[in-house]
Amino acid sequence: MARNRPITRKRISTDAAELGRLSLRLSESGGKLEDAFWEKKLAEIIDRLLNDGAEDDLNASLDRLYDSNAAAHDCLADILEARTESCTLTRKGRDYDVLLINIPLLAWSRFSIPSGIIPKTIVDTLKVQLGAHVLAAGAQLSLSDYLYSPDQMPHSFVDTWLLMRELGQAAIDRVPVRIDASEMPETNPFLSDTRYLIGAIAVPTGEPLFRWNESDNCTREAADREWVKQGSPCLDPLLTGCAFRPLLADAYYAACRSADLASRPYSVRASVAFLQTTLGMPAESLRVVIGGFHDEQIEEYRIGFGPRDGDAIFHGIVWPLLGSENENCDTAGEIENLLREIGVKEIVLLEQPFPLEFCEDCGAPLYPNIEGDTVHAEMPEQGNAPSQTLH
Repeated sequence: MARNRPITRKRISTDAAELGRLSLRLSESGGKLEDAFWEKKLAEIIDRLLNDGAEDDLNASLDRLYDSNAAAHDCLADILEARTESCTLTRKGRDYDVLLINIPLLAWSRFSIPSGIIPKTIVDTLKVQLGAHVLAAGAQLSLSDYLYSPDQMPHSFVDTWLLMRELGQAAIDRVPVRIDASEMPETNPFLSDTRYLIGAIAVPTGEPLFRWNESDNCTREAADREWVKQGSPCLDPLLTGCAFRPLLADAYYAACRSADLASRPYSVRASVAFLQTTLGMPAESLRVVIGGFHDEQIEEYRIGFGPRDGDAIFHGIVWPLLGSENENCDTAGEIENLLREIGVKEIVLLEQPFPLEFCEDCGAPLYPNIEGDTVHAEMPEQGNAPSQTLH
């Protein structure tokens, strides 16, 4: 997930200030031994704050460092994520390393992309495939029985930590977990979106977690190929009417960031496929207009799809900048190369900066057209499209 955080200047608590001080010291460390010293002190405070549910203190410290010291901010964010998604639990005198894992699924459909409760038979089958192709031989897996949309993911550090411990204990005890779906927020409909399988693995402390951690020279690439080949048929019943691509399981936050990155080119490919199947427009009949949209700096590119023989915009995508990406990156060139690979012939890169404008009536993003104006993406009536925006 992107680490951009809002900036605040409020007075912060003693604990939040101490997190900032220790993070600054860690960022100045010159060696691994000193790193370990500061990391231990940070971990002790973070663990206590997570246990107390002190989300505000954690966020306040991150916000203050984001404003004042980028290196210290990243040090704190790394340790906070690690303490949130992993821990050591003890059962019958034996210590287990626990890791919250996430398996993103990229999907698109002309219909609604499902989310919700996963039947037990499918959970059991997915656990078998993950155990065979992704996890280390000694890993015990607990898989939640819910297919999450982005709106339904745990968004706070404390909520993520609580889920990690619940699933981790279930993995150690080898018992199923039932997610209470009664208070889940509704899923916003998008043509292309991500779904998530969330679980936890537990291994005796120091043992391998994933197949590529073992000594048989299995690589992440090989595990990914087998997971896609063997896992996809198990997922078909969950994503009826969807085209989808499962990504490889990873630690919770790393998997979220991988999904954010992978969803951008996936959405471009999905857009072209959608227009072809909905309107009968092959890639070579499209004109694509790309513009950079700014606040204080460039925040995203918006991509408008329309016919080569007209100035209408039928469909649009937002391509956000993530992590360290900025105006110095050749993001527009990356998008153009991808479109040409798909088969789009006419691509217009607009040099002018655009403000981050949205429709005042419905809140939808506005997209650039060939004239350099920002407009609504409007499908022709015969398209009868369920959505005009890709996530």
